[in-house]
Amino acid sequence: MKCVKCSEEELCSGFCKKHFKKYFEEKVKKTINKFHLFSHKDKIAVAVSGGKDSTVLLYVLKKLKYNVTGITVDAYIGNYTKQNLENLKSVCEKYKIPLKVISFKDEFGYSLCYITSILNQGRKDKKFASCLVCGVLRRYLINRYAKQMKFDVVATGHTLDDEAQAFLMNIFRNDVALARRQGPITGTGGNSAFVKRVKPLYLCTEKETTTYSKLMNFPVKYERCPCSVDAYRRNFRQFLDEFEKKHPSVKHNIINFFLETIHKNKKDYNNEIIDSCKICGEPSARNICKKCEIVNILKSSLKQN
Repeated sequence: MKCVKCSEEELCSGFCKKHFKKYFEEKVKKTINKFHLFSHKDKIAVAVSGGKDSTVLLYVLKKLKYNVTGITVDAYIGNYTKQNLENLKSVCEKYKIPLKVISFKDEFGYSLCYITSILNQGRKDKKFASCLVCGVLRRYLINRYAKQMKFDVVATGHTLDDEAQAFLMNIFRNDVALARRQGPITGTGGNSAFVKRVKPLYLCTEKETTTYSKLMNFPVKYERCPCSVDAYRRNFRQFLDEFEKKHPSVKHNIINFFLETIHKNKKDYNNEIIDSCKICGEPSARNICKKCEIVNILKSSLKQN
């Protein structure tokens, strides 16, 4: 097929190499403006892992002249996170982007793999998945440091594919409360202790971010995290990817359905009250947040060893 702008061969989404970059950057810009994610006056923390999506987001926001700083959490997953961190540092150095590095070992004393193994010692049922532990601890650290460093907003590299997967997961779990917090702006605005979280790649597909990353020759690893092998999300990713081969618009349809239903009525529950954890003071829907629950179990397990 030919590019919609010229006679060159199509690379992705109807555009050739020459026109795809501009298309992608404009799509991110339009998403920011459409959902009023932030302005050029805001101080923006971009949560980066060193992977393709977050690296693309960091670069594009910088190119669009937003005030960005990268903020990354090193979970110490062997060579995987070591290489990701090295790659991320090289990108930030090349494009003159500040980078804040937070360490699991500095904050919790141990790597993700060790923490998860200790948490699951002696457990036969309801074991802690690495992705759950990593996600909980990572979100806590990013929110805490974003407040300390006085960022106005935290931007994450979630793509349209990620959001379609998440919405299906919430349907299968019948988790209406969590589904309400989805969208281009995360949460329901019920606690000012949460730094505003946004998703500028919300309408961009994973194929588009991968294509952009490869065109820019970003030094990123394209394989999945080795700890995500048994992740619940992986099942939905595989299911949707296979389903979309026969029904190419299914992921877009899921997101459009969400935007026209739950997101459209978000203002009706935008004042949902979120309490604070009685231990750490961070926002939590329960008396003790998931992070403190994990840390308490970890400390208790270590004392018994």
